[in-house]
Amino acid sequence: MGIVRVGGRGTTRRISEKEEDNWSGAAYKKYQESKKAASKDKYITVGRGTGKIKFGDIASTPTTNTKGLWISSGRGTGRRKLD
Repeated sequence: MGIVRVGGRGTTRRISEKEEDNWSGAAYKKYQESKKAASKDKYITVGRGTGKIKFGDIASTPTTNTKGLWISSGRGTGRRKLD
């Protein structure tokens, strides 16, 4: 089944297939790594523009498991445990 995509300030509509979501979680991390690998030889500026390093030299940060942690809610008055 297709989904409706709107374009041109709402004047055109087209039906396309639903793609897999990649904007959060492990799917986004995989997408992010592929984009990083594609541009590993490019330079980025750091330190208020005073230095530059290769993008591939930046280490990837591991994602931590949030199971069992407490988060606060309601201006800090309530809390609940993440499953």
